[in-house]
Amino acid sequence: MSIRTTHKNQEHKDPGEFEDVAGEEKLRPRERIVSAACELFRTHGIRGIGVDAIADAAGTNKMTLYRHFGSKDDLICEVLRSTSRKAARVWDELEASYPDNPKAQLRGWIAARAKCLEYEPYGCDLANAAIELKEQGHPAHSVIEEFKLQQRQRLADLCSRAGMKQADLLADMLSMLLEGARVSRQAMGGEGPSTQFAKACETTISSLEHQH
Repeated sequence: MSIRTTHKNQEHKDPGEFEDVAGEEKLRPRERIVSAACELFRTHGIRGIGVDAIADAAGTNKMTLYRHFGSKDDLICEVLRSTSRKAARVWDELEASYPDNPKAQLRGWIAARAKCLEYEPYGCDLANAAIELKEQGHPAHSVIEEFKLQQRQRLADLCSRAGMKQADLLADMLSMLLEGARVSRQAMGGEGPSTQFAKACETTISSLEHQH
């Protein structure tokens, strides 16, 4: 199976998802392998693509792939860690865009997630991996769980700094709205209920703020 990755316009690409890498031919083999695997896992599924196709898309060979990664599972974990590192950038970007203004950062988080949903037909890469890798004890699950817990805690901290009531509950509710919107986007397309994500978040915030 020979699949060459193609790089599409990233104008609307949101932080936290698999990213194509510009000038990929300049990357080292390990980086090319991770980049190719990111794209292929996203479009074909983790189980739907083999190491031969990944090596071919990365412009290398299976021997080189296994020299950098002892197994496909090792590569899967590195892909997920790479995705997690990219996702973490969103918090720094929010701080840079709205310095010392946590309320604006929270609204910025909602707006960024809503924008991402418009151009995210494949859903959340880590959530998809968790569903696809069903077997207990797969090393990827610890990577996914750590990432999701960190993201939830960062959101809860932001809600708290923004002065929101019941910050932990709000973070959980916003997280569930996002995960649900991603599934809706996959199942029903870009014109379905996922378009109401931002409004649902604002309604949730308002309802908690008005609780006595």
